[in-house]
Parts: sequence; structure tokens; C-alpha cells
Amino acid sequence: MLDAAPKAPYHLVQTGTGDGVAETKIENLDEAAARAELKALSAALARANDAYHTQDAPEISDAEYDRLKRRNTAIEQRFPHLKRADSPTDQVGAPVAEGFSKVAHEKRMLSLGNAFSDEDVAEFDRSVRKYLGLAPEAPLTFTAEPKIDGLSLSLRYEAGRLIHAATRGDGSVGENVTANARTIADIPQTLTDAPDVLEVRGEVYMHHDDFAALNARQAAAGDKVFANPRNAAAGSLRQLDASITEGRPLRFFAYGWGVVSAPLAETQKDALDRLAALGFSINPLTMRCTGPEMLLDHYRAIEAQRATLGYDIDGVVYKVDSLAYQDRLGLRSTTPRWAIAHKFPAELAWTRLEAIDIQVGRTGALSPVARLAPVTVGGVVVSNATLHNEDYIAGRDANGLPIRDGKDIRVGDWVQVYRAGDVIPKLADVDLARRPAEAQPFVFPQTCPRCGSDAPREPGDAVRRCSGGLICPAQAVEKLKHFVSRAAFDIEGLGAKQVEQFAEDGWIAEPADIFTLRSRFGAGLQQLKNRDGWGEKSADNLFAAIDDKRRIPLDRLLFSLGIRHIGEAASKLLARHFGSWEALSLAVDAAAADPDAMEVFLSIDGIGAVMADALVTTLTQEAERASIDRLLTQLDVQPVVASQAADSPLAGKTVVFTGNLEKMTRAEAKARAEALGAKVAGSVSKRTDLVVAGPGAGSKAAKAEALGIDTLDEEGWLALIGAS
Repeated sequence: MLDAAPKAPYHLVQTGTGDGVAETKIENLDEAAARAELKALSAALARANDAYHTQDAPEISDAEYDRLKRRNTAIEQRFPHLKRADSPTDQVGAPVAEGFSKVAHEKRMLSLGNAFSDEDVAEFDRSVRKYLGLAPEAPLTFTAEPKIDGLSLSLRYEAGRLIHAATRGDGSVGENVTANARTIADIPQTLTDAPDVLEVRGEVYMHHDDFAALNARQAAAGDKVFANPRNAAAGSLRQLDASITEGRPLRFFAYGWGVVSAPLAETQKDALDRLAALGFSINPLTMRCTGPEMLLDHYRAIEAQRATLGYDIDGVVYKVDSLAYQDRLGLRSTTPRWAIAHKFPAELAWTRLEAIDIQVGRTGALSPVARLAPVTVGGVVVSNATLHNEDYIAGRDANGLPIRDGKDIRVGDWVQVYRAGDVIPKLADVDLARRPAEAQPFVFPQTCPRCGSDAPREPGDAVRRCSGGLICPAQAVEKLKHFVSRAAFDIEGLGAKQVEQFAEDGWIAEPADIFTLRSRFGAGLQQLKNRDGWGEKSADNLFAAIDDKRRIPLDRLLFSLGIRHIGEAASKLLARHFGSWEALSLAVDAAAADPDAMEVFLSIDGIGAVMADALVTTLTQEAERASIDRLLTQLDVQPVVASQAADSPLAGKTVVFTGNLEKMTRAEAKARAEALGAKVAGSVSKRTDLVVAGPGAGSKAAKAEALGIDTLDEEGWLALIGAS
């Protein structure tokens, strides 16, 4: 479990217009805005985890939690080098709660990507067509259905009998709520004429009238009343006593399926109709649509009915109708390429800006944070906001052009807060008419507030960075927090709060110190045992958890080092390419000695010049390398072996695609190659094993010929992978 974040830390800033606020599309975010938003999102999700799982008092709904995660994923895909150590990207939902047995999902239950504007919907259509290689005028059908604000549930039937029901959990493992699900009238206990194995997926929800009646009964009995229907549904389904669930008015809409022993149909809509024929409730507003314009028309029709539906929805889900196309489009790490959720517009509120604080991150970035008079927006209390950078505060963008009509932000101002798509609170505008006479323009510091070092702003960079490096206590602590974060070493019992405590006491100053705690302080670490919240058992557990992480995969080690621009995705690419720390180190040293040797990094598909420069520069700094060497003496770094399909002709080979492919898109070809255990590179070198050259292939094909590298045309490629 992540440490609890500060009170409501997830409120972001955004420009707006006089007649409303439009959600920023990912492709329009600048790097500084993306960095600030990722920081706020990770804090939001950390707080949500603590409130939901530890405190048993959720402050945001599961649906809101999932939406925050989807926004985070989209930004990281646009800016992979900004991915944070505490990123929730690879998580779906939440861990299984204590008290429930676990059910492993045979097929993962994924989240959905988000759309907030008409243009986002058009871009979804374009991206699907591009991936499939369809022309703009080619027919492409979608389904559109309301997005129910409830709790996802999976129902597995075998030979027509309900075998088990499970919540989504973290997407891979859910909670076994079979006894509870059997009490829901909308869920059939037996099916006739169904496939031998059928996993039905849908949403558990509560009708508004039923919710009001339930709360009235709860209040009359002196029991807890629920904040909204979604929380009531989630709390009711996740009861350890099924008799309590039976007394709650839960309902169920089916929207999809997981594992099936035989196809339900050839299209999404026909498959839903088949589920309806089997006895499941399908949302009556589900409709087949041809193209973005028809999708948007149906979206507006559903939005107009939102207040009278009798149940909560927070948007409309669009899915590619053809199941064959869905198979081709496939999945990202946590979302399908063939579906997206179009969210409803924002809610607005005004509050006062009470202070602007400056925080220092692990790379030295100075990040301004707004402290707000608490205000409720869309059911969530907003008290903090990330202000991006000094340009944003001054009322200008990265190019010096005015934003918010050039209005700057000052302490004491009344600012407009909104929640985009009922998700993320942001600042939209400033009310100059209510600006206090004594309010002064904010002067952004040019020195680090923690160590006093100069904080220059490099040309082309949107943020100022502390130049103190290792002498800056803020950077040192943030680097250690990064090191122990979930996607890095993830040491149980050693989170952000413990790192701050140990650093303040002088017990740890660099990562290697974590692994020498026992030897330096003794097995008991009496100082730790005497602290509030610690005892002999918890101290021994911490030492055991530290020892458990001495064996670490190469990609997690790389990510844990906190190298600027090298996020989780880049760490995996590097680890997969080089396999071992020794091979990576040799390549780094070679590149430092000979610029031409940098090509080995640039040939890795997904690794650019900025990433490569950051990696080589960091790992060749004397103090940094010495610190890493001290760490390595404490670790057993596991080499990375690329996943390989059985009997794959591409296992372990490096493949380069060039020219135009006519029977599958470049993205599809890359995905197929990687699934078969290949590495896909962006340039041809002596390390390349195979080049696939389509029409129009130029210099890469010529270089392959000169180097004597095997080259196939598209027909040969398809035959090789068994897809011809």
C-alpha cells in the first residue's frame, strides 16, 4: 500500500474559457504541464488507496479512482520519459481486500482510455483506422452505450451454471463475491443454450429510488448512510456476510465478456443481444453507430437523458463493433485499443488561493503548489492544486503567448476550480474583480528553497532546477523515495514517510545505506524499536523485507536510479535489449569514450537521443557511479530474458521494419514481432538479424544489403510468422 498523500493533493490547474472549460488533450500538453499533472495524479491515487483500503472511508469512488489512473496512463504514453517512480500505470483497480478469497482472472479485466471532447472522439476513430490500415472513407462501425458508475463484476458459467463471481480487483486477481452475487435478481443462476464456458462481465449498480430508500432505512436504524449510489453498491457487494447483500437493492448490467469456449457472435452488438437472450440485462440505450458524428449524436442524446435515467452514468463507452477488428487491435498494458470512454463535462466552483508553495523534486525541479480554501467540486473536497511552472502563474504559455487572457495568478485571488469529466479538479480562471488591492505578482524563486543553490532555467526547459545535486536534501530524499517506490524496489514497510524519517535521523543518505541498516545498527536496531509505531516484530519484518529485495530484475534497478528521462517503459526497453547490468555498463562506457558508439542506444525502438544522453551522462558521473557501485555490492541483479513464444523463429532476434507494409500496419507488425520474442529496432546495424522491407524501402534496406543482413518482403514476413 502506498503511503497516504497530503490532504486532497490531486487538484490540477488548467486554462479555461468564459463559457466553460475543455479538457486538455494529451497531444496538446506541454512537458511541464504533463510533469505537474503526473505528480498530482500519483498523489491523488496514493491518498485514494489509503482512504479506501486502510481507513475504510473512501473519499473518491472506485470509478473516479479508475479515471485518474486512465488519465495518468495516457499522459505517460505521450511523455514516457516523465513516468514517475510511484506511477500507477501498470495497476488496474485495487488489491483484494482482506477477508475475501482470491479469484485469478483468466483474461485480465482492463480499464478504458478517456475522451473529453469531440476532437478526442474523432482522434479515436482516426487511431483505429490507422492501426487497421483503413482509409478514411472505409466503413467502420462502433457501438455506444452509457458508462454505468458502479462496480465491475465478472461472472463465470460452466455448463450453464454460475461457478463464481469476482470483482475486478487489480485486473488480474479479484475478490470472490459469489455468494453475494447470487442474491442479485439480475444475475441468472443457470443459462440455457450458452457456451460451455462463458465469463460475463458487467456493472453492479443501484437505482436512485432504491438508494434513497436504503439510506432512509440506514438512518432510521442508526447505521452508516452512503454518500452516493456507487459507494452503496460497492459496499453492499463487498460484504463478508451475504445476507447483508441480499437485503440491498443491487442491479446488474452486462456489457461484455471474458473467456468463452465458443464465440458469441461476430460483432459487439450481436454478442450483447446474445447475452440478452440468455437472460442478462443489457442497457437499452446501447446503439450501433457508423462514424464519429453518429457517436457524438448518441452521446448528446444520452447526456440529455442523464438526469432522468434513474441510475448514475458518467459518460458513454464507444467500442469497435467488429470482433475480428477488436482482436487485431489488441490491448495496451491496461487498456484496449478498440474502446474508449467519452466523459461528461466538468463541474465548476470558486475559491480563494491562500498560498503558493514551492516543492523540490528528485531531479531538482521547482514545482509551485497552490493552497486553496477548501471547496467541494463534484463531491470531492479540493484544497490543493499544482501550478505547473512560473510561466503558468504569470499568465503565459511556453511560447510566451497569453493564457487566461494574460491574467496572472496571485495569492489572495479568487480562482475557478473545475473537474474535467467529473475526474480531476483544476484551476480554470481568475476573477480580477475580486482581486485584493494588496495582492502582489508572485515572484518565482531563482534559488532552491531547501539548500539555497542557484535554480537556473535552461533554454527550452519550462521549469527551474536546483543545481545543488547531491548536497540538496530535498533531492536526496526524493531520490530515496523514488528508489523504494512501487515500480522500483517496493520494499514493504519502507515507504515515503519512513524514508523521510530515516534520512532526517541520518540513517540513510543513499540507496546502498538501506541494505546496510542491519549491519550498521545491529539485528535489533534498538533506535527503531523505540520509535512510535515500531516494535521488535515490525523492525525484524523491515529487515526481512529489505533482504527480500536484494534480488532485483535489471529493469527495476534501472528505474530505481531515478535517471532523468528514463522512466519505467524506457528501463524495460534498455533491460530487454542489453540483458545484464554488465552489458549495459560496457555500452555506456563505450558511448562516453566514442560518440559513434551512442548508436547502440539510438537503435533501440523507443529510446531517443535525450534518453540516451541522460543515461550516459548520469552513469559516467564519478559520484553517481560510485554510489551505484556501492549499491551493486549489496544486490543480486537478475538479467532480463525476453519473453519468447514456443518454437518462435524470431525468439531473441532483432528486427527492423522499413518501407510501407500493405497487409498490416507498422504498429501491428511491431506488436506481432514482440509477441514472438523479437526485439524491434529503429535502425539497421551489425546487431540486426532481420529486415522486413516493404515498398518504398530506402536507406535501411540498402544498409542491410551492404551488411549482409537477411531481408524479407512482406509476403515472406507473413509466411515466417504464420500469418500468410
